[in-house]
Amino acid sequence: MSDPVIGLLGFLATLVLIGFGVPVAIAMGVVGAVGFGLLNGWDAVGFIMGGAPFEATFPYTLSVVPLFLMMGVFAAHAGLSGSLYQGVNAFVGHMRGGLAMASIGACAGFGAICGSSLATAATMCRVALPEMRRHGYDDSLASASIAAGGTLGVLIPPSILLVIYALLTEQSIGALFAAALIPGVIGTFLYMAAVWVQVRRKPHLGPAGKRYSWSERLTTIRAIWPVALLFVVVIGGIYLGFFSPTEAAAVGAFGALVLAWGRGALTRRVLRQCFQETAEITGMIFLILIGSAVFNYFIETAGLPQLLVGQVEALGLSPMAVMLLIMLFYIVLGCFMDALSMILLTVPFVVPMVATLGFDLVWFGVIIVTVAELGLITPPVGMNLFVIQGVASDLRIQTIVKGVVPFLAADVVRLAILIAFPALVLWLPQLAGF
Repeated sequence: MSDPVIGLLGFLATLVLIGFGVPVAIAMGVVGAVGFGLLNGWDAVGFIMGGAPFEATFPYTLSVVPLFLMMGVFAAHAGLSGSLYQGVNAFVGHMRGGLAMASIGACAGFGAICGSSLATAATMCRVALPEMRRHGYDDSLASASIAAGGTLGVLIPPSILLVIYALLTEQSIGALFAAALIPGVIGTFLYMAAVWVQVRRKPHLGPAGKRYSWSERLTTIRAIWPVALLFVVVIGGIYLGFFSPTEAAAVGAFGALVLAWGRGALTRRVLRQCFQETAEITGMIFLILIGSAVFNYFIETAGLPQLLVGQVEALGLSPMAVMLLIMLFYIVLGCFMDALSMILLTVPFVVPMVATLGFDLVWFGVIIVTVAELGLITPPVGMNLFVIQGVASDLRIQTIVKGVVPFLAADVVRLAILIAFPALVLWLPQLAGF
């Protein structure tokens, strides 16, 4: 049996273990160690296991992960989600489906300071779902709009997925953050358009709400300006060269801490809880990184990337045809895996093939995270769907799945736009000089 075939079988074995409920980090680590031992001898496994954990976690740039996570945790405990929801609702809530649109807009805003899809969906569900139910919204539209809006947290900067992708592929974090802004805005408006289309066809899904006066709207804007300021300082500081991404993450974490304190939400118990949540999520991500590092040694030794590149060249397909097949692969995989695990598992052998085809890796990073968003609301393992059901336990998962179909269509449209017009992704990084 050739080495590349062993590598392919190892990849399939990892998927099987994950399917049986084995934690992703353990599955990748065990398969990687066994596969590497079969190819290189068991003495070599000891050497890899001694060095891989350190090599996976020591890079200085990884410090942005706990800092951006801390920024999001403080923002969640500061109650900023409610202010964002009321701010967007003041402008669009009087329209049919306006509360659902407000939920999507607030998710986008909260994602800009949180960076986590699951946290965004869970937090906004507690704020927006009761309000939509009080106004007579259909549960399918109400829950699906929050689940879909929550996915924006993994794309709109600062995004933990983009940070991980940047580290894996040695791309600029700042360039990826800049590249994701326009696609994030496009995604927000396409989700709102999906709501508009639904309520045009079935007005009972989302009745019109209260119309706010301009003085009331200005009052809500005053309540959310600190959130906008924090985003501008963090992301603008990176673009203008005032901060490195790591320094910007530290500024963001401190700024969110100050916001939480200023709102009177920062008790000793909350502070301890914020640190504990940050440590737990960071530990989970770093454990997956270690498992991924061991697995990558195996994949590279097996020559799986070179095998795939050779097979693609032998097929004689155009680069765009290959890219569409890659997107289909990720969409299917996203139905069964969470976004972070999917990226860590596949990037080591997919990215060399993408680079060989001549595609820009910053552009591909935004594309792959966009596809990961789609997986977050795609049954049977769309994580955001289960997060919403976990927060609102009286909701049936079938109800959320029924409502999410138009938003999946919006995601497909966005993906097609970004593939057809790469300049929408690459214009801002070029403008910013990355």
